[in-house]
Amino acid sequence: MLVLTRKTKEKIFIGESVVVTLLEIRGDKIRLGIEAPKNVSILRGEVKEAIELAEIQQQRKENRDLPND
Repeated sequence: MLVLTRKTKEKIFIGESVVVTLLEIRGDKIRLGIEAPKNVSILRGEVKEAIELAEIQQQRKENRDLPND
């Protein structure tokens, strides 16, 4: 993991097409701006985990619904 220190308005470039900008620091929270091509998926960690959990639950349900041979 790369750990960086940034000040407000400073940017981080990821590859050729993703730019992360530190927009604001407010107490123990920060606001980030992320610029990326439309084909790059950007998800908050808790959203990604919820999607993965829903997919696992769906797979289990589908496996239960299969007929036994």
